[in-house]
Amino acid sequence: MPAIESGTPACPDSADRQRRLALQLADMIPGAATVRVSLREPGAVWPHPHARVWDGAGQPIELSRTTATVAARWVVRVWPDADWTRPHTLDLASAVLTRSDLPTTGRGR
Repeated sequence: MPAIESGTPACPDSADRQRRLALQLADMIPGAATVRVSLREPGAVWPHPHARVWDGAGQPIELSRTTATVAARWVVRVWPDADWTRPHTLDLASAVLTRSDLPTTGRGR
């Protein structure tokens, strides 16, 4: 793997990318604890990346359509091998992505 002059690999390992993404999403969406990502936006007929966010108490956090799309695209890009025919939930504290066929509301951290 090529390295830049600092000695840091040009493509950091995936665990590092996952942790950095979780930190970026937490900075972008204050108070966010979990992000649920799917390729079905409510009301859309065609596949479209979409994210919903909950705080630590399980309360939903409202996002603009742009923020919801950007967050979902980032998650899909960091976990390209996940089965995106099903929704997934990213825990921002642990940077762990899990398949989530059930709604996240009501589930605390």
